[in-house]
Amino acid sequence: MTITVDPEIRMGKRARAKEANRRAILEAARIVFARIGYEATNIRDIIRETNLASGTFYNYFKSKEEVFEAIANDSVARFRPLLQKVREEATDLESYLHAAYGAYFNFLAEENGSAIEAGTPHMSLIGVRIDTPEMETVSEEICADLELVMDKIGLGHLDCDYITAAAIGMARELGDHMLKRRPVDAEGATKFASNLMLAGIEALAKSDA
Repeated sequence: MTITVDPEIRMGKRARAKEANRRAILEAARIVFARIGYEATNIRDIIRETNLASGTFYNYFKSKEEVFEAIANDSVARFRPLLQKVREEATDLESYLHAAYGAYFNFLAEENGSAIEAGTPHMSLIGVRIDTPEMETVSEEICADLELVMDKIGLGHLDCDYITAAAIGMARELGDHMLKRRPVDAEGATKFASNLMLAGIEALAKSDA
């Protein structure tokens, strides 16, 4: 008796297998980048961390640069829903800043959990990059959020582009330092960043008054 497999089922299995292979490559690259650093890593290092053949790697990526870009884009894609939740729940500038920084620092700690446990030295390379088109979109969303919140409290005249750049730059730098500390203290980083940013905005408001 011949058993006929539904083409849609076959396609579904193939798609899942392709996604599993892609995920395996990205996870292996995260581990290797964290262990020896991005510059020292080559494609062979990544392949050795997987159970895949070298030819399989090239079915998905042409270079380690493409892999790193995919990791960055993947991180942004998973971070954006967290930012959306912040947007929906924040009631004022203080709560927005605290929730947004908290979302980022906790996300960063979770992203680098295995590297932190292993004590690898280059984990700060793996996070949400700020130089990708996807992150530029997120920056625009953050600026729009801040404009809306600041308008409500009479601070709509402040330079939102500069404030957004400062907020994101602080998050990036503090996040790198946070990952190097033991224990990793996401709540401490959140409190420091949100308080400093809030004080800075309040100082700007007073200087323009």
